[in-house]
Amino acid sequence: MTTNTKITFIGAGNMASSIIAGLVESDSAVEITVSDPNESQLDVVRAQFPNCHTTTDNHQAVSTADVIVLAVKPQVMQVVCEGLEPSVQKTKPMIISVAAGVSESSLSRWLGGELPVVRCMPNTPALVGAGMSGLYANSRVSAEQKNLAESMLRAVGVVMWLDNEDMLHAVTAVSGSGPAYFFLVMEAMQQSAESFGFTPEQARLLVQQTAFGAAKLAMESVDSAAVLRAKVTSKGGTTEAAINDLQASGLEGIFDSALKAAANRSIVLSGGQPAIEKS
Repeated sequence: MTTNTKITFIGAGNMASSIIAGLVESDSAVEITVSDPNESQLDVVRAQFPNCHTTTDNHQAVSTADVIVLAVKPQVMQVVCEGLEPSVQKTKPMIISVAAGVSESSLSRWLGGELPVVRCMPNTPALVGAGMSGLYANSRVSAEQKNLAESMLRAVGVVMWLDNEDMLHAVTAVSGSGPAYFFLVMEAMQQSAESFGFTPEQARLLVQQTAFGAAKLAMESVDSAAVLRAKVTSKGGTTEAAINDLQASGLEGIFDSALKAAANRSIVLSGGQPAIEKS
């Protein structure tokens, strides 16, 4: 990113703030503008990022932008885009949408067409700089613009480019919704730990540090998850007893069914029909 790159965020919610924080912490010398109709939300931005420009006027915010990040709820995206259409058709900036379920074709149509559009499916760990984002670019996005979009999202985590927009439904199912699956597992483990007699604080520490350690070990190891599991599963031991119980309960099938349900729901929310069959 060059020192004169101008990035405008439409919407000042958590995801916008996390990306801005990543850009600021990475010392990216860009000019950032944030537009939101809620002054109290803008007050939060001003307090956290005093060097950012803020406004409630979307047209003013995008008038000189090189990149526009659409960080509004999917249900208001059409109204927001149609309102921006006169301005963006004059300057032709790159559009980055972080809204789930809103297709590139819809975004392009609402914005007047012939614009470089990148769809991004981030997840909530982006709030702590540990996100996973799937990206899809339409044919109007140049190599330079792809590099810019990637640099922006790398400021809050890891990026994966997709050649097929439909794969964003799968990204939604695996990583977009994925943190909630791990939180559910952690919640269940904490409840079980408390049943042994640990206090809630003790149970939380035991589970959270174990989850963190397992994730860190997996990230830093060349071994697959299956190999790592085998390494800590001694024949006839306590871990094997637990694993056998989980597999007897159909854990793999449960997760496969859950992820496919999430992907199908993503398809429905984007206006399509469920197309992924469960095993």
